[in-house]
Amino acid sequence: MVSQSFPIVSKCLVSPDHKSSLRELKLSVSDLPMLSCHYIQKGGLFEKPPLPISDLLSILKRSLSKSLTHFPPLAGRLTTDASGHVYIHCNDAGVEFIHVNGSHLHLTDLLGPINADVPAAVKSCFALDHAVSHTGHFRPILAVQVTELADGVFIGCSVNHAVADGTSFWNFFNTFAEFTRGVETISRSPDFSRDSILISSAVLRMPEGGPAASFSAEAPIREGIFRFSRESILKLKSRLNNTDGNVNVAEVMGKHANDTRVSKQKHLTPLNAANPTVEISSFQSLCALLWRGITRARDLPAGKTTTFRMAVNCRHRLEKKLEPLYFGNAIQSVPTSALAGEVVGRDMRWCAEQLNETLAAYGGAEVRKCVEDWEREPRCFPLGNPGGAMVMMGSSPRFPMYDNDFGWGRPVAVRSGRNNKFDGKISAFPGREGGGSVDLEVILAPETMAGLESDPEFMQYVTVC
Repeated sequence: MVSQSFPIVSKCLVSPDHKSSLRELKLSVSDLPMLSCHYIQKGGLFEKPPLPISDLLSILKRSLSKSLTHFPPLAGRLTTDASGHVYIHCNDAGVEFIHVNGSHLHLTDLLGPINADVPAAVKSCFALDHAVSHTGHFRPILAVQVTELADGVFIGCSVNHAVADGTSFWNFFNTFAEFTRGVETISRSPDFSRDSILISSAVLRMPEGGPAASFSAEAPIREGIFRFSRESILKLKSRLNNTDGNVNVAEVMGKHANDTRVSKQKHLTPLNAANPTVEISSFQSLCALLWRGITRARDLPAGKTTTFRMAVNCRHRLEKKLEPLYFGNAIQSVPTSALAGEVVGRDMRWCAEQLNETLAAYGGAEVRKCVEDWEREPRCFPLGNPGGAMVMMGSSPRFPMYDNDFGWGRPVAVRSGRNNKFDGKISAFPGREGGGSVDLEVILAPETMAGLESDPEFMQYVTVC
């Protein structure tokens, strides 16, 4: 639901400009658990386009229609057959397109100060607040909201999380931007194949009325964006690898770039030992810094287990690899656990090694085991932090979030809505300046956020200017 402070000017359905020939797509064992998750909400804040808003809206609708021809699942609806299997029915039912008047606000009102809480007004730039993905049976799978500002525009997309993951989302968003700025042919065609081990005959039984979100959206939280420059990340990585700063910068932004190389090692380090020969990646360094800082700020008992979960892309981990642009969910949540006393009592290198080992060991066999475990006990993904000791990292600094030029320049900023946010949820974005910079969107309980902001080890790497 759109905030009352942002009145709706117009709303319509946009359909593909060509009728879909795609068959029904069965939801996979990576899609089905997301039926209880909220829609993904991501979008870009742009400077004022050099054309009237009425012309812009017409162009956006045409390019959206053209994009949907290449992404027909987004214009469809979910359907469940008599056996309980869930499909995407590519029936061209259309996506919601909304024009909202936010002209009382400026770009700076949505940006807010550096390293301060994200302004609440950002949340009003998205549709389908707190919509659970199961409602895609009768609600649009995609909603696009264009929020007109005094000196800019925000283009926000809300996409059903049982239909798409981050890789699929940003491929669509990039395509939408390309067509809007006049590109004639799609540059990265999605792959809709459904012939991997992720497609299963197991049935996820739903409660009457469908599943609900597994966490309270009313719990008090704060949301901040912490910026890390390329230089700051290199400094951190150099510290953890005991180098003089001459590190490989090619993988600075890479969430998974270290995986393949590390997984080829002949043995893994025991949890209670240090292995100085293992190179800690830039992203693992950032995760270790965050894990320690949040654990300290929570002031957990030394004997309490804390877990750092990381959403990993399984497309290249399957023994029969999926196409890089496979459309759907191909992610699994991979946990690394340790006692709170170890996380804060040992050095940061030790924390990073735990994350490194987990990712290095996570290959095709582990993906298959996760699939088999789910088939034995089909269930929705339990988003949330009921024990108060979890950190969950999502998104990726490798996603092309700033490659979205709709015809008048790249985004000033990329932001997300209020969906799927709870204490301990972190999302990694590329920094706008590129070159390996990273922005971390951090969601924490208010007292934990205050502790993190006053943590000297964490804040020394945060870029303030």
